[in-house]
Amino acid sequence: MLQNIHIKNIVLIDEIDIDFAEGLNILTGETGAGKSIIIGAIGIALGGRFSDELLRDKAKDGLIELTFSVDNGKVKEELEELGISPDEEGKLLVQRKLSANGRTVNRINGETVNVSVLKSASAELINLHAQHEQQTLLKPAEHLKLLDAFGAEKISGLKNSVAKAYREYDGIRKELEASGMDEGERLKELDFLEYQIKEIEAASLKPGEDAEVEERYKKCSSLSQLRDGVGRIHELTGYDGGAGDLIGRALAELRGLLALDEGLNGISESLETVDSVINDLNRELSGYADGLSDEEYPEAQLLERLNTINSLKLKYGSSIEEIQDKLAGFKEKYDRLEEYDAYRAELNRRLAEVTAELEKASVKLSDERKKQSKKLCKLISEALLELNFSQAEFYMDFERSAEYSSNGVDKTCFMLSANVGEKARPLNESASGGELSRVMLALKATLSCMEAAPTMVFDEIDTGISGATAQKVADKLAAIARRSQVICITHLPQIAAMADEHFLIEKQVEDGRTVTDIRQLNEENAVLETARLIAGEELTDTAVSHAEKMRADACETKKMLT
Repeated sequence: MLQNIHIKNIVLIDEIDIDFAEGLNILTGETGAGKSIIIGAIGIALGGRFSDELLRDKAKDGLIELTFSVDNGKVKEELEELGISPDEEGKLLVQRKLSANGRTVNRINGETVNVSVLKSASAELINLHAQHEQQTLLKPAEHLKLLDAFGAEKISGLKNSVAKAYREYDGIRKELEASGMDEGERLKELDFLEYQIKEIEAASLKPGEDAEVEERYKKCSSLSQLRDGVGRIHELTGYDGGAGDLIGRALAELRGLLALDEGLNGISESLETVDSVINDLNRELSGYADGLSDEEYPEAQLLERLNTINSLKLKYGSSIEEIQDKLAGFKEKYDRLEEYDAYRAELNRRLAEVTAELEKASVKLSDERKKQSKKLCKLISEALLELNFSQAEFYMDFERSAEYSSNGVDKTCFMLSANVGEKARPLNESASGGELSRVMLALKATLSCMEAAPTMVFDEIDTGISGATAQKVADKLAAIARRSQVICITHLPQIAAMADEHFLIEKQVEDGRTVTDIRQLNEENAVLETARLIAGEELTDTAVSHAEKMRADACETKKMLT
């Protein structure tokens, strides 16, 4: 669950800390006090987009820190797959530092991570419902995603089968389209391929030949310089006034001294070794010089061969291996075009075979989706009943797409009839703002039953509702909060009264600037804040009494949920 949020230098916030609790955490405050800033900060910390306009003081960095307590085994497993582990106490610290230049630094438990990892980790920790999220319910394309998420255990494997079949289908279809040509085009393509094949084959290239020829040509073009240099070395080390001659004279002198002192034997052996080395060196130099002949290194022929190889490289690849691969491809294409009708017939045969496989996989996927949609809509309908949709009709409509896709052939849409006698219509055409909020809450409640997220955040889920419906929404939030930690912004006293922990967000003026602050309310102040939501700023004894009763009734409701 989310234990703490620390926000610094964001919009109206200088610096605040909020310690959240288990159960239902309610945030209230006057319009414009900064409630949505807190939810927005959570979203940014979890990888959301950041604008430097959000910095209160652009000369300073902004900072958002979220401290989580992770004790859910499945969540730990999912995090470990991302290379993330809570510390020894089960804590996970998510930090996002925001700079005026638009750069952000993301850390989890002190380790820098990219935004992709941050978002993936966040998805395991928090289910965030911001004000704009329910607009996704107005997009039919999102309905299919929600269904697939609900029925993932049964649907995922079928989707993979469809995607695999579609890739093969699409590849063959594109190959057929690309290979379509008339007889004139085919003959022209054959002529060009024949020219390319003959040009490459005529060169009789060998692997590694380019480097060998280039080295030989380099040596050949430097013959004069090599001869002169080797000649000078031979002269300096030779036996005609060179080093070999001097060593020979020194050796003769030393041999005359050996009779006087046998201690010179070691020096004599060393000098003889030097004489032998110089002698071998001179023979090698002579052999190398003899090999430097114009006949052995035909410069013109080497240059011609090098030009041939480089010309082919410019046309067909950066290496001989690439050129030979191109040659194999040209031959394969030539063979196909020579037997063009047979090649096209085989492609059409394969396309028909793969289309049948894709159709079968798509139908299986569609059938399973329809089964899962009935389960999902039944659960949502039950949740809607608890949210004061007494006679609502809610189901998922399926149409078949005209084209195959990697996601199957289904076009889906949630259908709703909120009142008896009304024809069910697509959700984006039939739901009011308040109804859409309740549908979203019903959906969240249903999905949370399947696999509880550690923390669920709702930003004004109460939009467009009041009275008895508000009480139903409050009861549903309380029920969800028995399974998951819930953090919720509200304007409704019915929801506020249900709080396990109540936080008040206020605007104040400090040193001539407006700042947002937050404080946790004790029972007395929670009653007064609930009364304010009932009556406005002018608190009356009646409003306070009503708030006390609402709080007491809420306690009884929560006891029954435990």
